[in-house]
Amino acid sequence: MYPATPIVIERYTLPEMGEIWTDKYKLETWLQVEVAVCEAQAELGYIPSEAVDEIKAKADFDPQRVLEIEAEVRHDVIAFLTNVNEYVGDAGRYIHLGLTSSDVLDTGIALQMVVSLNLILERLEELIQAIRYQAQQHRNTIMVGRSHGIHAEPITFGFKLAGWLAEVLRNRDRLVRLRKEIAVGKISGAVGTYANVDPQIEAIACQKLGLEPDCASTQVISRDRHADYVQQLALLTASIERFAVEIRNLQRTDVLEVEEFFSKKQKGSSAMPHKRNPIRSERLTGMARIVRGNAVAALENVALWHERDISHSSVERVILPDSCILTHFMLKEITGLVKNLLVYPENMKRNMNVYGGVIFSQRVLLTLVEKGMNREEAYSVVQGCAMTAWNKTDGDFRKLISQDETVTKTLSSEEIDACFDPNHHLKNLDEVYQRLGI
Repeated sequence: MYPATPIVIERYTLPEMGEIWTDKYKLETWLQVEVAVCEAQAELGYIPSEAVDEIKAKADFDPQRVLEIEAEVRHDVIAFLTNVNEYVGDAGRYIHLGLTSSDVLDTGIALQMVVSLNLILERLEELIQAIRYQAQQHRNTIMVGRSHGIHAEPITFGFKLAGWLAEVLRNRDRLVRLRKEIAVGKISGAVGTYANVDPQIEAIACQKLGLEPDCASTQVISRDRHADYVQQLALLTASIERFAVEIRNLQRTDVLEVEEFFSKKQKGSSAMPHKRNPIRSERLTGMARIVRGNAVAALENVALWHERDISHSSVERVILPDSCILTHFMLKEITGLVKNLLVYPENMKRNMNVYGGVIFSQRVLLTLVEKGMNREEAYSVVQGCAMTAWNKTDGDFRKLISQDETVTKTLSSEEIDACFDPNHHLKNLDEVYQRLGI
């Protein structure tokens, strides 16, 4: 049974997604880390508590000034610390005591990733509720199921949506697990040996920041965690892409079973006034490709030289903001698309009965076998009628079956009618709905 209880995130604690990946927010996380370490140092008696009070009262930074200093020193963390010390003064000598740059960088980026994931989980919950609602509404909306793009047997649109719901619930479970995996900090100094910083400082500082200490870091937190993060976002966006591709296929003119909402003043084409294109679904399909590509780059970041290099850094400055912002936007888009989706049951009924209901061929086959006919003979008879009806404007499989002497010798007209009852195919779907709480 999938959990029905939604993930609740305290909204007032969350900034906007774009804000999380600004230079200003990044530097704020760095300052949080430095202050938490100073507080831990004071608690353990390594630095005066009065100095920490002064640091907390005066510490600040100017993002533009940090960039100016970085242009000279060519080192982002040194530029940041230099600017902070311009505000703090003498007490600033206790800042960054025993630390290396990656202590601040990696712990700070963990804070950014956790907050981003909270926002993504919040958006994902909205999608879950939107799909659940539509699945309930269309529980009994009968349509044709397709395999290889070809008509197969009857399903309901609600059943199709139930599959989407199960998939997004799995994505939610993975992201909840991921949140724990990525909420990890590192305050262990150069090459991670704690040579100049007490491990208890790491424990206390991480607790203050809502993180767990990495159990065995080098000079950096190993990038398998970050690769996992981007891969899970890629998997979520791949699910969104699957839903978008399905909508695109069902909106095709020759199918037209569902359609993206088309507003009164919306235009579909500069040349063809009749066009109503699935532009949101196509946009989502393209964006999923970007996040999927970022997952490859995140995997490339795992193999660093020895205890660290910085080949991962430039990559993460692109793939982490882009992946988080795109995933968050895609969730917003697909949720709006699902909520406002136009569904056309009459077209579904029309498509289901094309060529005289050839999609009921298996039911005819099985009924003939149940009545004693050899399976190979039954298959040949049913396939012959289906192929005769196939691709003919007036093809009528049901009529051909009803007129076939081999069939009528074995089945009564009532038994033939029962073969074409779509409800037979839906009788066990309640089991799926119950599993999902629909």
